[in-house]
Amino acid sequence: MMADTDPRRDGDIPDMMRAVDAPQPGGPDALILGQHKVPTPGDDDLLIAVAYAGVNRPDIIQRKGFYPPPAGAPTIFGLEISGTVVAAGKNVPVEMIGQKICALVAGGGYAEYCCADYRHCLPVPEILDMSSAAALPETLFTVWHNLFERAYARKGESVLVHGGTSGIGMMAIKLAKLFDMTIYVTCGSDEKCAAALHAGADVAINYKTQDFVAEVERLTNGGGVNIVIDMVAGDYVPRNMSCLAEDGRHVTIAVQGGLTAEISMVEIMRKRLVLTGSTLRARSGEFKALLADEIHNIVWPMVNAGALAPAVDTVFPLDQAADAHQHMESGAHIGKIVLKVAGD
Repeated sequence: MMADTDPRRDGDIPDMMRAVDAPQPGGPDALILGQHKVPTPGDDDLLIAVAYAGVNRPDIIQRKGFYPPPAGAPTIFGLEISGTVVAAGKNVPVEMIGQKICALVAGGGYAEYCCADYRHCLPVPEILDMSSAAALPETLFTVWHNLFERAYARKGESVLVHGGTSGIGMMAIKLAKLFDMTIYVTCGSDEKCAAALHAGADVAINYKTQDFVAEVERLTNGGGVNIVIDMVAGDYVPRNMSCLAEDGRHVTIAVQGGLTAEISMVEIMRKRLVLTGSTLRARSGEFKALLADEIHNIVWPMVNAGALAPAVDTVFPLDQAADAHQHMESGAHIGKIVLKVAGD
């Protein structure tokens, strides 16, 4: 049962909305903007009038048919949004209605309305515009969990991140610098290396013209880095292991270069390495709630102070979602790609 102040009772929320889905797997043109029913929030949910939605690499994989939504999640694309709360389930504090928030969702973001577990939402500070707010949740939750929780990053340590100008890479640069870490990144062009350095990276290696393993060895005097955040996998894994210092940690967060890797177990034993990895979308609501709470307590004060904001590359209108996917697949972007659904 909805709270008495729920605008749904006033007839302000339509029955239908525009949203982007892909009835069949395929290329960017598989994305179809059509009419869908406005979702009804569950007991722990907010209904959000979406202003902007972030575009992420998992959206591309889902569109190709290789990353189906978790059970119960909508097939509509989109894993992060910003917008205004217009309705709430019975377990949600009623004062959240009317607030501007950004949220991590398991799907449904490329739409005019989207439901989100209220525990996975964060308030948008005045200093942050709504397009930037939509570019925060997926990358921030992913980098925080994998760098600081799975890799146990500590002040003064060093980290190598592949894809330095991706949304994940740029967020890793910003977070690492806020916690006084030394960050090495790999990028695919001199232009992207310059952008990564401008964002705060200590070292940017053009992997097309330089051997990143040799460069890390040279720059660390053979000592290696403490952590590798890897989005490539495949044959990068043994190369990453060569970059790691003793007691180093290797975290796999994507497998763009292949699903399997051949590695030396002797190398793991000799250096006492830890190899781990994670995916975020299918984790439980309780896990994401704990992660959001930790981010709210530790990282969100930095967002409120203007010390942390995402790098936004391009904003596309919702009806150009296919162009947004094509832009991401081209690899030309530096930072996040965002869809404008309703504006500020």
